[in-house]
Amino acid sequence: MLDFIYYPVSAILWFWHEVFGFVLDPASGFAWALSVVFLVFTLRALLFKPFVHQVRSMKKMQEFAPHIKALQEKYGDDRQKMAQEMQKLQAEHGFNPVSGCLPMLVQVPVFIGLFHVLNGFRPGAPSNYVFGAEDVASFVEADLFGAKLSNTISQAPEMLAHFQTDRTSMLLVGVPLMIAAAIATHFTARHGVQRQTAEAAQNPQTAVMNRMTLWLFPMFAIIGGPFLPLAILIYWLANNFWTLGQQRVVYRRIDREEAEKAGTPAVVDSTAVAASGSTGAAKAEPAARSATEPTAGTKAEPAAKADEPASHDEPGEIPGVIEDRSRDADKPGETR
Repeated sequence: MLDFIYYPVSAILWFWHEVFGFVLDPASGFAWALSVVFLVFTLRALLFKPFVHQVRSMKKMQEFAPHIKALQEKYGDDRQKMAQEMQKLQAEHGFNPVSGCLPMLVQVPVFIGLFHVLNGFRPGAPSNYVFGAEDVASFVEADLFGAKLSNTISQAPEMLAHFQTDRTSMLLVGVPLMIAAAIATHFTARHGVQRQTAEAAQNPQTAVMNRMTLWLFPMFAIIGGPFLPLAILIYWLANNFWTLGQQRVVYRRIDREEAEKAGTPAVVDSTAVAASGSTGAAKAEPAARSATEPTAGTKAEPAAKADEPASHDEPGEIPGVIEDRSRDADKPGETR
């Protein structure tokens, strides 16, 4: 029924087992465990762009929280009018909250597909989707410190013995994986909660959801861990480590983009102001100098002192014109 999910999941797992089986022993539990880890990395890498869109959608939801709250207070119990106004708000700002859920929705069938494929690894099975009989036998015989990857801690001792393992081995490997998965889930959720605005965090519904993601979801790894195959616990752990690292990268990238957008107008304005100020100063400076300084090539005459007598022009002289009498010495007796 869900073969369109089972075959791609098993194909990716098969590919990575071929890669790590070439380096390690194909029947090694580490080769199969790394195959599960890189199955996670492959799927999450394909979902990187949708994840970025999800983060942006969540940020827009926080920005629109005051508008949504105002609509709720305005229309109250009129859900139809409320829905219409919400659609208008989303259309105006190009915001679709459903599209941001794509990465989470895609991971659900992948989780189910991996769970189903792992259950198909049974002793004596002729095939398991893209895996042949030899690959099935390799997975069944592989162990991680004595624990089988396709078995669960809660299985009956007879079933564990059928897979050539026991409860003690399963507990020694399974319990640390459960604890590590719970811790990784908690810190991944905490990193997301820290990104919320103060107004969004004060919302009662958001506060309840934050407590659930911080404490209840990690407890699923402890409570449900004994009923999950070890390979699923490895998947859970790797998925949360990837999510935590991806969140840091994407949030840092978005913060840098927003800082650049916010800083661009300020830089342009300050540059324009500085340019206009320097131009005005450049224009004002020569004018000021022309009023206070002599022109080039001349020396400033000392100001006349108040106690010195003012000069008087001789009769017949043009006021303000100084005659050149240097030639009088050359031709004595001549008058000018």
